[in-house]
Amino acid sequence: MFFVRKNTVITSLSLSIALLVTSCNETKVSQCQRLIKVVNQGTSLIDNNKGKQVTTSLQLSRDLQTVTKSIQELKLADSKLQEFQSNFAKVFDQLSQGISTAAKALSTAKTSEASSAGRQKIQKARTDIDSTLTVAATTAGKQSDTFGNQLNEYCSQSK
Repeated sequence: MFFVRKNTVITSLSLSIALLVTSCNETKVSQCQRLIKVVNQGTSLIDNNKGKQVTTSLQLSRDLQTVTKSIQELKLADSKLQEFQSNFAKVFDQLSQGISTAAKALSTAKTSEASSAGRQKIQKARTDIDSTLTVAATTAGKQSDTFGNQLNEYCSQSK
C-alpha cells in the first residue's frame, strides 16, 4: 500500500511540475502584446511631444532611451519577435539620438547673439535641425511603420 501511495505522490508531483513548466511558457500572443505595448509607449511619446521646446525635446530623447532599454530588456522566446525587438530598439535609439541632436542645435540657436557670427550659428543650427529631423523621420520613422506592419501581421497569424 505504501508503494502505491509513493507512486501516486511521485506521479502527482511530476504532473504538477510539468503543468507548472508549461504554464510558465509564454504564448506568442502574450509576447506580441508585451512588445507592442512598449513600442506603442514610445510612439505615443513622440506623438505627444511634437513641436515642443528644447527642454521637452531633451526629455523626449531621454524617454525614448528608456523605451529603447525597455524593449531590449523584454524576455522574448520567439525568434521572430526577438528580431522585431532588435529592430524596434534600433529605431527608437535612432529617433532618440536625432531628437537629442536637434534639441542641442535648437538650444544653440536660442542662445546665439544678435551679431553676424550669431546669425551664422542660428543658420547652421536651423540646417542641423532640419537635416537631423528629416533623416530621423525618413529613416527611423519609415522603418518603424514597416516593422509595425510586419509585427502586426506576424502577431495576427496563428501558430
